[in-house]
Amino acid sequence: MKRIASLSLLLLVSVVMAQQTAQKFVLETKYLLYLPDGYESDTTRNWPLMIFLHGSGESGEDVDKVKVNGPPKLIEQGKKFPMIVISPQAPKAEGFKPEILKKMLDDLKSKYRVDADRVYLTGLSMGGFGTFEFAGRFPDEFAAIAPVCGGGDPTKAYRLRHIPTWIFHGAKDDVVLPIESQRMADSLSRFSKNVRLTMYPEANHNSWDVTYANDSLYSWMLQQKKFRYAGTIADAGRLKKLQGTFRNTQGNSLVVFFADDALWIRGESDEEKTELKPFSSDGFFIVEDRFIELYFHLDKKGKALSFSLDDAEGRTKFTKVKNRKKSD
Repeated sequence: MKRIASLSLLLLVSVVMAQQTAQKFVLETKYLLYLPDGYESDTTRNWPLMIFLHGSGESGEDVDKVKVNGPPKLIEQGKKFPMIVISPQAPKAEGFKPEILKKMLDDLKSKYRVDADRVYLTGLSMGGFGTFEFAGRFPDEFAAIAPVCGGGDPTKAYRLRHIPTWIFHGAKDDVVLPIESQRMADSLSRFSKNVRLTMYPEANHNSWDVTYANDSLYSWMLQQKKFRYAGTIADAGRLKKLQGTFRNTQGNSLVVFFADDALWIRGESDEEKTELKPFSSDGFFIVEDRFIELYFHLDKKGKALSFSLDDAEGRTKFTKVKNRKKSD
């Protein structure tokens, strides 16, 4: 029987390959949608968006389960929010996948009038972990995050450096230990001044009811806008000292050069160039709302020795290639 089944499968595959019929694979993500009062009547306004990630108990295929806790529960009870609220459901035993959530977010922006500078992310327990992970993977999408009784990877907290963060946890939580949030808060505080940690002294794992019932959370969110780099005027003489060819440990080379009163970067064998725009004495950015930063490390004369390229994937160091002296 197994042999017959195997032969049948091979035959089916060969037929499909021979015909090469056009097919498509659709990945479904269920979510609850809440549109604020005035959304339908005011068609010229873009609205803030809050994404809520549920806990593990609400995973599955019945999206109504997501209404058990958090903002969806409050909406079901009649609470009004001054923003769009999206509450996706994770497949059972899979958790939230940042790449899938990103596709969902892109789709939402194309379907609804979303203010891209005011996209907020929050979640509880599994969703608290998902909040840290999703924001860390795509940090340039969010204006603020609020993880509740979750945790993350403290070694990757640097990716969240430009995102205002308010963390919540119960001090007596024996399901997700409070140290998970404490570690993230401590690590992130090394890189950001806009980090808050609220530890409820008597709360156990359920620290979400009191958190989401507090309107100050939403007021705080709405005060935040997505970080954008502010350019600064740079001295041409200083910029010229940063020129050179730089190489990382993988052998990839980048050329930094001065032209048209600006600093540019390109691949060693590329013609296309990208402008490096200064935002500090040694820091440069490329796009004002994308977290890609380049920091030069200088010698005593102000000449570049190396630079660090930071993005959502991490930090890569490029060291200047020394010019070889010509032999006599």
